[in-house]
Amino acid sequence: MEILSVKDEKSRRMFLDVVERIYKDDDSYIRPLDVQIEEIFDPSANDYFSHGEAERFVLIDDDGLPAGRVAVFINRKKAWNYSQPTGGFGFFESIEDKSVAFSLFNRAKEWLSKRGMEAMDGPINFGENDTFWGLLVEGFTPPAFGMNYNPPYYKDFFEEYGFGEYYEQLTNHLNLQKKFPERFWRVAERVISREGYSFTHFKKSESEKFVKDFVEIYNEAWQYHEGFAPMDGDTLRKTLRETASFMEEELIWFAYYRDEPIGFIVLFPDINMIIRHFNGKFNLFNKLRFLYYKWRKEMSRARVVILGVKTSFQRLGIESGILYHLNNAVAKKAYLKEVELSWVGDFNPKMRALLRATEADFGKRHITYRYLFNSKGEGVKRAASIPVDVKQ
Repeated sequence: MEILSVKDEKSRRMFLDVVERIYKDDDSYIRPLDVQIEEIFDPSANDYFSHGEAERFVLIDDDGLPAGRVAVFINRKKAWNYSQPTGGFGFFESIEDKSVAFSLFNRAKEWLSKRGMEAMDGPINFGENDTFWGLLVEGFTPPAFGMNYNPPYYKDFFEEYGFGEYYEQLTNHLNLQKKFPERFWRVAERVISREGYSFTHFKKSESEKFVKDFVEIYNEAWQYHEGFAPMDGDTLRKTLRETASFMEEELIWFAYYRDEPIGFIVLFPDINMIIRHFNGKFNLFNKLRFLYYKWRKEMSRARVVILGVKTSFQRLGIESGILYHLNNAVAKKAYLKEVELSWVGDFNPKMRALLRATEADFGKRHITYRYLFNSKGEGVKRAASIPVDVKQ
């Protein structure tokens, strides 16, 4: 076996195409777009390179064929926010061969150790945690856009190597043809009738206002998350540019109290329902096919990417008020049959309670693992829970 750093076109293609060998008999797998993966490792496209570094590796077996891959990275805004300096790895793939998987884990550990790290989390992304985050361990059905999918045997690789569970991520599915719990709407109606509260959906024509409001809410609401790093407007502007072709304004809602932004929810149509036809390629022909499938209303599912409320307005039913308005907007889109609520960490008891209140069905379970270079999985402490009663 040989592990090569991805430095040229040949190794880049092997890194991307190794999935063809691993998933050739898996009908649930949807290959991410090559261009989406490549942008993550392009310093001119990914602003995480301004405060971090990354490298990719591909493993070649004794027959000269690509058999696995891994990417490693350090986010300097977060690496030193833990009890030990912690880096990350992701985009891990391996044939069903423990020696291949362990060789890739070893390379990730070696790369990070040389840069002062003492632990690694994975599989994660060199970017925000709404995409390519966590190892799928339950619910091996076709993934929504940005959600990790992998063979079931990866779990054994991780745990036998010595990774410990850092946190669990739960995904639920909300059947839009099933009646929503009435008690949920009663809470929502009380909220929206209160003086001073208002709700509005995103408008592209006012995108700068909404970017500013989003950043304000996010940085206040997420400040108690372990490893929190503030978001800046450029990150969000980039997301808006990348999603412009399929974003729907009425699926993104904001809540205000006397004009102060206090909460939001972001849904995107699940473009994986179209991308599944493309085998990772987004050439001119597939771009035209995308428009055709979009016109055909192929995207019958939307994914909740993020939902947040400022700490001082939590436990007041603001989430219910946001979902009330969102539900009215969704009801006008008859082609939408399902909403995927992904993902909610076990460190977030308030969001877990909200999931239960919606009576959504279980969909998937992912695990983000941590490996401590000195004590392995036995010493991993689970991510700290977000305080339930934090107010300002």
